[in-house]
Amino acid sequence: MNYLAHIYLSGDEEELLIGNFIADAVKGKQVEQYQEGIARGIRLHRLIDSYTDTHPVVRQTKLRLRPHFRKYAPVVADVFYDHFLAKGFEQYADVSLPAFAKQVYRIIENRFLLLPPKVQYFFPYMMRQDWLASYAEVEGIRRALVGMSRRTAFTSGMELAGDELEANYGRYGADFDTFFPDLVHYVEQVKKEL
Repeated sequence: MNYLAHIYLSGDEEELLIGNFIADAVKGKQVEQYQEGIARGIRLHRLIDSYTDTHPVVRQTKLRLRPHFRKYAPVVADVFYDHFLAKGFEQYADVSLPAFAKQVYRIIENRFLLLPPKVQYFFPYMMRQDWLASYAEVEGIRRALVGMSRRTAFTSGMELAGDELEANYGRYGADFDTFFPDLVHYVEQVKKEL
């Protein structure tokens, strides 16, 4: 899952949210350098990624994407799934996506000094360009994937992923609708054990 899903799945725990948000920039045992609440968020992020990567519906999505995006298929799938969460956000949350995004940016901004340097670098752009709310529109997903494509060392094809999303919108939406409730249930269970 991409940023929106990880943040949403953190619930109301702000430290868990911070950890879940920064986890990709925290390698291996670096997790031990963080206070317990943030460390829990990092561990939750890793569990979410592991569950997602092994879910049969997600595998099906990635298989459909692999001919076009090869090793970047999982990245494209994550971004597509964030789009469907954003698009139907009020189905899952009792707040609008713009209000949720604004609250999240405030929480992260208030803990800016706790963010790893890589995250400190991109977070101001994320907040200024309102990445979380922009995911609700295909054009926002297209911009995100074009930006990711520019940062890859190899040809990824991600700059064309918006076209793939539009061409097979219903299929990817159906994949998300099948998968996401399973993920929500899984997270509810593992949060109790972290």
